[in-house]
Amino acid sequence: MDDVLRCGVRNAFLQVLEVLIVEEVSAPNRRHTYSIKEAAALTGLPASTLRYYETIGVIGPVTRGETSKHRVYTEEDLDLLTWVACLSATGMSVDDMRRYVANGALGPAAAEEQIELLTAQREQLAREEEFIAVRQRYVQLKIDYWRAVNAGDHARAEQLSHEARTLADELKKAKKH
Repeated sequence: MDDVLRCGVRNAFLQVLEVLIVEEVSAPNRRHTYSIKEAAALTGLPASTLRYYETIGVIGPVTRGETSKHRVYTEEDLDLLTWVACLSATGMSVDDMRRYVANGALGPAAAEEQIELLTAQREQLAREEEFIAVRQRYVQLKIDYWRAVNAGDHARAEQLSHEARTLADELKKAKKH
């Protein structure tokens, strides 16, 4: 009886092993796909943004499930969305992201335009960096002002107040540009 039991267990084990081997051999032929919820989690973009980017043409139409008609994202879709998320994080406009993605499909023929797009974005980030530096200087002046007030140094507080007013005017001008 023990031999029969062992044989049955062995046969069951071999059947499971056979299924695993068959699945492993056929796995490279299968492509893993992701739901919109999974794609959102993996790219860091909300599902609403994924739908929006598809609707306005930042990304091409996403494949739909045969029966459910839900969006089905591939690894390639996730790669593209990751690049788009990075561009978005730089503050790139939707129009420029759309152009960047479209140019990417053209390959080397669009290299010059890609360089122009990215150079313009780098310059925009540099301007933003300068504006942030001015804002940081303003905050530091206000910290120094209140330290002077706290220490009873009225002359220093008055000087810092004047510097802060001048810098505030500079901030207003920078904000308009």
